[in-house]
Amino acid sequence: MKFSIKIGLIPLAILLFISCVDNKGKQSVEINTPEEVKEAEKKTADVADQDFIDGMTGKIWHNYLEMKIALTNSDAGQVQDVAKSMEESFTQERAEMKSLAGEIASTDDLEKQRELFSKFTEKAGPMFEEALSGGTIYKKFCPMAFNNQGAYWYADVSEIKNPYFGEKMLKCGSVRKTIEK
Repeated sequence: MKFSIKIGLIPLAILLFISCVDNKGKQSVEINTPEEVKEAEKKTADVADQDFIDGMTGKIWHNYLEMKIALTNSDAGQVQDVAKSMEESFTQERAEMKSLAGEIASTDDLEKQRELFSKFTEKAGPMFEEALSGGTIYKKFCPMAFNNQGAYWYADVSEIKNPYFGEKMLKCGSVRKTIEK
Protein backbone atom coordinates (compact mmCIF):
# COMPACT_ATOMS: atom_id res chain seq x y z
CA MET A 1 0.00 0.00 0.00
CA LYS A 2 2.76 2.44 0.92
CA PHE A 3 4.62 1.52 -2.26
CA SER A 4 1.58 2.33 -4.48
CA ILE A 5 1.14 5.74 -2.80
CA LYS A 6 4.82 6.54 -3.43
CA ILE A 7 4.49 5.51 -7.07
CA GLY A 8 1.39 7.71 -7.42
CA LEU A 9 3.17 10.72 -5.91
CA ILE A 10 6.16 10.53 -8.28
CA PRO A 11 4.18 11.49 -11.45
CA LEU A 12 2.42 14.23 -9.49
CA ALA A 13 5.75 15.64 -8.30
CA ILE A 14 7.14 15.53 -11.86
CA LEU A 15 4.04 17.31 -13.19
CA LEU A 16 4.35 20.05 -10.57
CA PHE A 17 8.06 20.47 -11.31
CA ILE A 18 7.45 20.77 -15.05
CA SER A 19 4.63 23.27 -14.60
CA CYS A 20 6.85 25.44 -12.40
CA VAL A 21 9.78 25.31 -14.80
CA ASP A 22 7.79 25.99 -18.00
CA ASN A 23 6.68 29.64 -17.76
CA LYS A 24 6.09 30.15 -21.48
CA GLY A 25 2.74 31.77 -22.07
CA LYS A 26 2.33 32.58 -18.39
CA GLN A 27 1.59 36.08 -17.20
CA SER A 28 3.85 37.77 -14.73
CA VAL A 29 3.18 40.75 -12.53
CA GLU A 30 5.83 43.34 -11.83
CA ILE A 31 5.44 45.19 -8.58
CA ASN A 32 7.20 48.54 -8.44
CA THR A 33 8.22 50.32 -5.30
CA PRO A 34 6.99 53.91 -4.83
CA GLU A 35 10.49 55.12 -5.68
CA GLU A 36 10.44 53.20 -9.00
CA VAL A 37 7.03 54.63 -9.87
CA LYS A 38 8.19 58.19 -9.07
CA GLU A 39 11.33 57.70 -11.20
CA ALA A 40 9.22 56.45 -14.13
CA GLU A 41 6.94 59.49 -13.83
CA LYS A 42 9.97 61.78 -14.08
CA LYS A 43 10.92 60.24 -17.43
CA THR A 44 7.45 60.16 -18.93
CA ALA A 45 5.95 63.20 -20.59
CA ASP A 46 2.41 63.79 -19.44
CA VAL A 47 1.18 63.98 -23.01
CA ALA A 48 -2.54 63.33 -23.14
CA ASP A 49 -5.18 63.78 -25.79
CA GLN A 50 -4.66 67.19 -27.37
CA ASP A 51 -4.93 67.64 -31.12
CA PHE A 52 -3.72 70.64 -33.08
CA ILE A 53 -4.56 71.96 -36.54
CA ASP A 54 -0.99 71.44 -37.74
CA GLY A 55 1.82 68.98 -37.07
CA MET A 56 4.39 71.61 -36.11
CA THR A 57 2.26 72.91 -33.23
CA GLY A 58 1.64 69.34 -32.05
CA LYS A 59 5.39 68.64 -32.03
CA ILE A 60 6.11 71.92 -30.21
CA TRP A 61 3.39 71.09 -27.66
CA HIS A 62 4.95 67.68 -27.02
CA ASN A 63 8.41 69.25 -26.59
CA TYR A 64 6.93 71.97 -24.39
CA LEU A 65 5.43 69.36 -22.05
CA GLU A 66 8.74 67.47 -21.93
CA MET A 67 10.56 70.69 -21.09
CA LYS A 68 8.02 71.53 -18.39
CA ILE A 69 8.56 68.11 -16.80
CA ALA A 70 12.35 68.48 -16.97
CA LEU A 71 12.12 71.91 -15.31
CA THR A 72 9.80 70.50 -12.64
CA ASN A 73 12.41 67.78 -12.01
CA SER A 74 15.23 70.37 -12.03
CA ASP A 75 17.00 68.47 -14.83
CA ALA A 76 18.91 71.17 -16.75
CA GLY A 77 20.51 68.65 -19.13
CA GLN A 78 17.15 67.24 -20.19
CA VAL A 79 15.81 70.79 -20.65
CA GLN A 80 18.71 71.49 -23.03
CA ASP A 81 18.06 68.30 -25.03
CA VAL A 82 14.35 69.01 -25.41
CA ALA A 83 14.95 72.67 -26.27
CA LYS A 84 17.36 71.63 -29.03
CA SER A 85 14.74 69.28 -30.50
CA MET A 86 12.13 72.04 -30.22
CA GLU A 87 14.39 74.56 -31.95
CA GLU A 88 14.75 72.21 -34.92
CA SER A 89 10.95 71.93 -35.25
CA PHE A 90 10.30 75.62 -35.89
CA THR A 91 10.02 77.14 -39.33
CA GLN A 92 11.29 80.67 -40.01
CA GLU A 93 7.73 81.93 -39.58
CA ARG A 94 8.22 81.47 -35.85
CA ALA A 95 11.75 82.88 -35.66
CA GLU A 96 11.29 84.45 -32.22
CA MET A 97 10.19 81.19 -30.60
CA LYS A 98 12.95 79.34 -32.45
CA SER A 99 15.48 81.79 -31.03
CA LEU A 100 14.14 81.37 -27.47
CA ALA A 101 14.34 77.59 -27.79
CA GLY A 102 17.94 77.99 -28.97
CA GLU A 103 18.76 80.17 -25.95
CA ILE A 104 17.29 77.56 -23.60
CA ALA A 105 19.31 74.84 -25.34
CA SER A 106 22.52 76.85 -24.99
CA THR A 107 22.47 77.28 -21.19
CA ASP A 108 22.80 74.77 -18.39
CA ASP A 109 21.79 77.35 -15.75
CA LEU A 110 18.45 76.05 -14.44
CA GLU A 111 17.21 79.45 -13.26
CA LYS A 112 18.04 81.01 -16.65
CA GLN A 113 16.22 78.12 -18.35
CA ARG A 114 13.16 78.81 -16.19
CA GLU A 115 13.27 82.50 -17.06
CA LEU A 116 13.52 81.73 -20.78
CA PHE A 117 10.77 79.10 -20.46
CA SER A 118 8.49 81.83 -19.06
CA LYS A 119 9.29 84.07 -22.05
CA PHE A 120 8.74 81.15 -24.41
CA THR A 121 5.36 80.48 -22.76
CA GLU A 122 4.29 84.08 -23.39
CA LYS A 123 5.01 83.66 -27.12
CA ALA A 124 3.84 80.07 -27.59
CA GLY A 125 0.71 80.22 -25.43
CA PRO A 126 -1.47 82.02 -27.97
CA MET A 127 -0.25 79.62 -30.68
CA PHE A 128 -1.29 76.61 -28.53
CA GLU A 129 -4.69 78.14 -27.77
CA GLU A 130 -5.45 79.07 -31.39
CA ALA A 131 -4.21 75.80 -32.91
CA LEU A 132 -5.97 73.45 -30.46
CA SER A 133 -8.50 71.39 -32.43
CA GLY A 134 -9.36 68.74 -29.84
CA GLY A 135 -8.87 68.03 -26.15
CA THR A 136 -8.15 70.34 -23.25
CA ILE A 137 -5.15 72.40 -22.20
CA TYR A 138 -4.75 74.33 -18.97
CA LYS A 139 -3.14 77.72 -18.53
CA LYS A 140 -1.65 77.89 -15.03
CA PHE A 141 -0.13 80.66 -12.96
CA CYS A 142 2.46 80.77 -10.17
CA PRO A 143 2.23 84.08 -8.31
CA MET A 144 5.56 83.60 -6.51
CA ALA A 145 7.77 82.98 -9.56
CA PHE A 146 10.53 85.49 -10.29
CA ASN A 147 10.41 87.41 -7.00
CA ASN A 148 6.61 87.49 -6.84
CA GLN A 149 6.20 88.85 -10.38
CA GLY A 150 4.47 85.61 -11.31
CA ALA A 151 4.64 83.42 -14.40
CA TYR A 152 2.33 81.31 -16.53
CA TRP A 153 2.74 77.85 -18.01
CA TYR A 154 0.55 75.45 -19.96
CA ALA A 155 -0.20 71.81 -19.22
CA ASP A 156 -2.34 68.94 -20.42
CA VAL A 157 -3.65 68.01 -16.95
CA SER A 158 -5.23 70.17 -14.27
CA GLU A 159 -2.91 68.93 -11.51
CA ILE A 160 -0.34 71.55 -10.46
CA LYS A 161 3.33 70.62 -10.91
CA ASN A 162 5.23 73.89 -10.88
CA PRO A 163 8.15 74.12 -13.36
CA TYR A 164 9.44 77.35 -11.79
CA PHE A 165 10.25 75.91 -8.36
CA GLY A 166 10.41 72.15 -8.86
CA GLU A 167 10.38 70.10 -5.67
CA LYS A 168 10.76 73.23 -3.48
CA MET A 169 7.20 74.38 -4.22
CA LEU A 170 5.77 71.69 -6.47
CA LYS A 171 2.09 72.49 -5.82
CA CYS A 172 2.38 76.30 -5.96
CA GLY A 173 0.02 77.72 -8.56
CA SER A 174 -3.49 77.50 -9.91
CA VAL A 175 -5.37 76.90 -13.13
CA ARG A 176 -6.28 80.30 -14.57
CA LYS A 177 -7.86 79.19 -17.82
CA THR A 178 -9.21 75.96 -19.30
CA ILE A 179 -9.07 75.82 -23.09
CA GLU A 180 -11.29 73.15 -24.70
CA LYS A 181 -12.09 72.28 -28.30
